[in-house]
Amino acid sequence: MGYIENNLISGETITYRARLHWILFLKPGLLSLVFVAIAAVLFYYAYQDSAPEYTTRMEQVGAVLIVAALIPLIAAAVRRSAPEYVITNKRVIMKTGLVQNQTEEMFLNKIESIGVDQSVSGRMLGYGTIVIRGTGGSWEPFVRVSAPLEFRRQIQEQIGKSLEPRV
Repeated sequence: MGYIENNLISGETITYRARLHWILFLKPGLLSLVFVAIAAVLFYYAYQDSAPEYTTRMEQVGAVLIVAALIPLIAAAVRRSAPEYVITNKRVIMKTGLVQNQTEEMFLNKIESIGVDQSVSGRMLGYGTIVIRGTGGSWEPFVRVSAPLEFRRQIQEQIGKSLEPRV
C-alpha cells in the first residue's frame, strides 16, 4: 500500500492513477549503452593477442563498466516509481519523493483550471506537463506525466460528477 491509499479520507475512492512517462529512461539508457559498448570493446581487445597483465586489467575495467551501466537505469526506475499522481472522487493528490516525501493535495471544488503543456515530441509520445491552478494559487508543474490530456479529462469528469445534484 502506498502513501495515497494510507491517506484517503472517509468515503474517498481512487478514480484515476497516472505515472511518469517512460521517456525518462532515454538518457540513462543511452548512457548505459555507451558504458556497455566501451566494455565490449575492452573485452574484444582483451582476448586478442595482448599481454596477460593487460588482459586481466581490461577484463576488470570492462566488468566495472557493465556494473556502472546498471546504475543510471536503476536510478531512472526509482525516479519513475516514486511519484504518485492520483485523482479521487474528492481531490487531486500528487506525491513526489521516495525517502523525503513532498505532497500536494487540492479538493476538486477548489480547482480553477488545469493546464497541459506538450512539446511536439510529447504530443507524439504521449507525455507532457500538468499545472493545476486553484483558488489558493498554483502548483508546481509536474513534468513528463504520461497521458496528460487523459489526466485533465479525468479531473474534469470528477469535478462534473461532484457538481451533479444528489437525489
